[in-house]
Amino acid sequence: MAVRLFEDSEHAAAYLQYRMTPEEMVTRIMDFMKPKAQRKFNLAVDVGCGSGQGTVLLAPFFDQVVGTDISAAQLDMAQANNGRPNVTYRQCPAEELPFESNQVDLLAAMTAAHWFDRQRFPKEVDRVLKPGGCLALLSYASDDMELEYGDATSALNKICEELYAVLRPFRHPLTSSSKLYLELFESCAYTEKEWNGRLRAKRTVTVNSYIGMVETLSSYRTLNQHDAAGAKLLSDNIRNKLLSAMQVSSPETELTLVINYFYMLARKP
Repeated sequence: MAVRLFEDSEHAAAYLQYRMTPEEMVTRIMDFMKPKAQRKFNLAVDVGCGSGQGTVLLAPFFDQVVGTDISAAQLDMAQANNGRPNVTYRQCPAEELPFESNQVDLLAAMTAAHWFDRQRFPKEVDRVLKPGGCLALLSYASDDMELEYGDATSALNKICEELYAVLRPFRHPLTSSSKLYLELFESCAYTEKEWNGRLRAKRTVTVNSYIGMVETLSSYRTLNQHDAAGAKLLSDNIRNKLLSAMQVSSPETELTLVINYFYMLARKP
């Protein structure tokens, strides 16, 4: 990987607890793969797998699934929560994968490819994919998440925008964006490929869970490193404003979180 930001055990635990699992995206990936071969595939690799939420979703469709990441802490968390016998994990950079050439049926990167070396990673993808193998890159913008809660929805999203505006100056230059992924799509030499700039995925979360997820973002963690007291104050203020807009007192009150995914799928000739 070109960038290393998610490597302490505390962050890995929060990542596992609060980050959303992309079930809808796995369905899209498998729909793209299956027209060429109606069978169970051999090997899937989830690059930049983090704590493995997306990795395990691939297990029913492949004989072997390997999650790779540069972070030992993230991989420890993934392995500790791995209940799938056909899922294993390996520590390595995204640009130096421990697989033979033409070996991999699916190479996926779920909310991770924006951290990779954009010159070396595509070459490594092309090396390890089998002919007919597929590449799937997906992500979402951290400042394009929405909340829904009845008549309070509009007010909640104004509060979210206030939060995202505070965090934007602390975003890493390589933070996920649809523009970056569209550039990866357009530069991909494979002729059979698909782009989708907006797939809405909804989950029921609590107010506290939403705040917990925000606190896993790289921009929030950068703010926290610069000003821990200010970061905590921001979290507390946003939580209180959300509760006030919802007219509830408990931070365990449930609401709907909407994440807008974008993704590219491509098949190696």
